[in-house]
Amino acid sequence: MKKSLYETLEVSPNASSEEIKKSYRRLARKYHPDINKTKEAEEKFKEINAAYEILSDKKKKAQYDQFGDNMFGGQSFGDFARSQGGINLDDILSSIFGHQGGFGGGGQSFFSQGGGFGFGGFDSDFGINLDIQSTLNISFETAVLGGKESVYIGNESFEIKIPAGIKEGETLRAKGKGKTNGSKRGDLLLKIHIKPSNEYTQEGDDLTKICEIPFKIALFGGTIEVKTLYKNVKLKIPQNTKNGQKFRLKELGSKNRKTSQIGDLYIKIQILMPKLQDLSEPLQKMLKNELPDN
Repeated sequence: MKKSLYETLEVSPNASSEEIKKSYRRLARKYHPDINKTKEAEEKFKEINAAYEILSDKKKKAQYDQFGDNMFGGQSFGDFARSQGGINLDDILSSIFGHQGGFGGGGQSFFSQGGGFGFGGFDSDFGINLDIQSTLNISFETAVLGGKESVYIGNESFEIKIPAGIKEGETLRAKGKGKTNGSKRGDLLLKIHIKPSNEYTQEGDDLTKICEIPFKIALFGGTIEVKTLYKNVKLKIPQNTKNGQKFRLKELGSKNRKTSQIGDLYIKIQILMPKLQDLSEPLQKMLKNELPDN
């Protein structure tokens, strides 16, 4: 069972309290923000202080020695600390170890980065992560428009809401659908995988769709009907439209969940050429004589 707190303080799991204190003081001096001005040193200093707060307390140390890095979801302490981003690590570690004050002694918090406390699914009594991670496959259309998907986990089934504009790799949390431990239950974390579309490609919030048009419309112009994910629209094609030419349909793309703005849909023209044998002989001769060679 891995115990990375000892690695953070650069001591062995069998180190005495005096050895732990000595190593902590050495590392604290080395990475103190007043001495070492790098961003990496600042983060390392926070990790060192939190590790020492745990290993210098007999009760917390005994709890950690029993469960090891399982208390951090199986991650090393350093990876766990870095993965929290803006989440207040002081609050999280307090929840794990039942500590009410700030880590680092004297009531001062070394993890006052701000942010909410969102480490759901962790059972602080037993050091068990009750969350379940899985993958949810959704269609391209559902990713753009949103909707509901049925989820089957164990013997339970339920529906989860898919927000419009969700992107590949995002995670949805189904609260209370994880593993159970007594009266407690974790969450189900669903990582989104979007199945490719046969019609659309996506770049950012914009979509592109290929539309085939007859050579006659490309040459003389006309109007075509385009089926989009939202509605059918009429698109005017001007004379002398080229193969691969694009036309923009505003706000018929994918929704941006941060700005609530909707991207555009680009229609890429693919010209369908008639077969020569389908044309009359007089027209074939005329085209052969009239069409330019370049």
